[in-house]
Amino acid sequence: MTTPSTVSSRAGRTWMHRQVITPLDIERITGLSEGNIFAGELALHQLFFLRPAPGWAKFATPVRGFYQCGSGTHPGGGIMGASGRLAAMRILKDGT
Repeated sequence: MTTPSTVSSRAGRTWMHRQVITPLDIERITGLSEGNIFAGELALHQLFFLRPAPGWAKFATPVRGFYQCGSGTHPGGGIMGASGRLAAMRILKDGT
């Protein structure tokens, strides 16, 4: 019978290497803000109209004709391609 203890004891004998990386390490290696793949926390104060910052949401920026998309914009990096599609729809809507 396979139990968690037998699996973990077998796995312990086969692991050759372990690497622990902190958010600071990830930031230094990749340049990601605070080591976060979503370019910010997916917390209430950084979602929807507040992402990436108040006044810069909905893919437009204060610079006319300059738009943004990516994991730092709504809906975040967890939904692949969604921010690019939403930004493109905004650009088409604005007629830019």
